[in-house]
Amino acid sequence: MNKMLPLFHGSLTALITPMNSRGEIDFATLKSLVEYHLNSGTHGIVAMGTTGETATMVDDEYLNIIKKVVEYTAKKIPVIAGTGSNCTQKAIEMTRKLENVGIDACLSVTPYYNKPTQEGMYQHFKAIAESTKLPQILYNVPGRTGVDLLPETVGRLAKIDNIIGIKEATGDVSRVQKIKKLTTEDFIVLSGDDATALDSIKAGGQGVISVTNNIAAVEMAKMCELALTGQIDEADKINQKLMPLHQKLFIESNPIPVKWAAYELGLIASPNLRLPLTPLSEDGQKEVKKALNDSGIERSILSKLRHFFSKS
Repeated sequence: MNKMLPLFHGSLTALITPMNSRGEIDFATLKSLVEYHLNSGTHGIVAMGTTGETATMVDDEYLNIIKKVVEYTAKKIPVIAGTGSNCTQKAIEMTRKLENVGIDACLSVTPYYNKPTQEGMYQHFKAIAESTKLPQILYNVPGRTGVDLLPETVGRLAKIDNIIGIKEATGDVSRVQKIKKLTTEDFIVLSGDDATALDSIKAGGQGVISVTNNIAAVEMAKMCELALTGQIDEADKINQKLMPLHQKLFIESNPIPVKWAAYELGLIASPNLRLPLTPLSEDGQKEVKKALNDSGIERSILSKLRHFFSKS
């Protein structure tokens, strides 16, 4: 790998949160998921992001999950914790609570529901960054939040010392180029959209915070490594094979499809989610199943899992 790559690069998983039939956190399975990623070449873990169902966690659960992920990774790969809120003070408080648990950075989403202006978002992120020494990664996902953090505002925020990057989830690759022009060379741009992640890297991004990675960890890591070392044709072959998953894992609200897929592959013991999310529909199951087959993930992951668990 290129020694000049930043700490946060490549394929970082937007980690799902396994739950038992009573909706309680399944920590034994959480540990096995982390071990799966450590053995699959995943470059980092994002705990308690959207895919981790952070919106339905109470504070004690949220903090315990992050602490456990840090413990399970044992500093072998970086851990980023989702700390965003549409309440600036709450985001500051949650960030401060994590200052001494061993995370490597925070992922802070744009304030949802409130619909702040660009100046409001600037002041929001500025206040969070100034309250902590932890590195901050911005998270722009207009499809969920109802607000769009524009490249010009990102450029202003990038001048704050501990705002080090952004997860850009619009799927608009031209955003990567605009942000790179408005920031310094060391500002990190991570895609938040699996289907356009490779194009984002081609445009100057450093990787992806991935949903697909939950069930195709080896493939996503390899694709990113190839792309980041200039082996674009080889990266594109993997990406095209994974494209059915990139698309079908979002046929219903994330993480509904990916948790079902992880259960189908034996990665988690139950596909349970918390309300207001509901199980993947029968039609959705058929589509995700076909995407697994078309991508070859079902066959390849089962052999990897047999090898992995045989060493346990």
